[in-house]
Amino acid sequence: MDAFQAKLVAAATGSTLTALTMTPFDLVKTRIQTQPIQQRPLFPRPPVNFCCQPSNAAGCVRNMSSLARTMPTEVVCVWDHGMFKAERVNGFFDAVRHVWKAEGARGLWKGVGTTLVIGVPSSSAYILTYDHLLNVVLPPLVSSQTFTPLLAGVIARSAISTIASPLELLRTNLQSTPLSAAKPHTLRSVLSSFRTLVQTHGFQSLWRGLGPTLWRDVPFSGFYWASYETWKRQFLRRGHDGAWVAFISGAVSGTSAALITSPFDVLKTRRQALIMSHSHQTVSKTLPLLLQIVRNEGPSALFAGIVPRVVKIAPACGIMISCFEGVGKLLKAP
Repeated sequence: MDAFQAKLVAAATGSTLTALTMTPFDLVKTRIQTQPIQQRPLFPRPPVNFCCQPSNAAGCVRNMSSLARTMPTEVVCVWDHGMFKAERVNGFFDAVRHVWKAEGARGLWKGVGTTLVIGVPSSSAYILTYDHLLNVVLPPLVSSQTFTPLLAGVIARSAISTIASPLELLRTNLQSTPLSAAKPHTLRSVLSSFRTLVQTHGFQSLWRGLGPTLWRDVPFSGFYWASYETWKRQFLRRGHDGAWVAFISGAVSGTSAALITSPFDVLKTRRQALIMSHSHQTVSKTLPLLLQIVRNEGPSALFAGIVPRVVKIAPACGIMISCFEGVGKLLKAP
């Protein structure tokens, strides 16, 4: 197998394994990020037909994603200082238990098919573009061992994120909306909402959220690849090489980049969930949305979902890059 074919198979293998293993973490992160903090009581008295019981009562389900499209759902509420308030999902493990209870084990893998359709081609194209820029295009132009991977990562991610932005919007909205017994939110219903969105706001609306996506992915990609190549060189100087070195370097670099870019990930998720919802919230532009979140929910809200994001990204980066380098070398013709 020639070098390009080997890299293509390796990239697809890494993307597929990452999508299959990391989807639950991505889904939980999306649900947590689209659950705004309620600063004020929801109501002095519970409305008719609202489920207002202890959280362990049978039949009560917490609506994690209040930015998701309008759907019939019961809301668990608690009595706090003389007022009823919505009960929130608190943290990663609480969210996993909630999804498991409300939607079953399959609920944690909601959107995995769409993730495979979207993620495998885009991730493969991204890493192949980066590899080509790093080894062919940029070396004659840039000689720095640190700046070259940074620049290659920035260019590759900017191009692929822009092209795949409508598909990312599709995946985010599929994952942000919990199941409804009356009208399950499947790929078909999301595509129907896409048609309505294009008819109402125009074709360009499918790129809503591209700004914060680039703010998240471009710095992440630049930092990640510069860090990854640095870690790999350090291991190589000590005589260590191979897939396990790639895994450790990728996991450490991915974790660091995820922590730095977490606020932009929240903004991206919120914007893409808002555009498909029937919410009366009118603020959807990036900077006003950022200021609104900080004002209403506090700076900590910009790091919502950080635990599932880091738990996902560390092994995801490790799996992806170790497959790309390990499988690529294994398949490459001598």
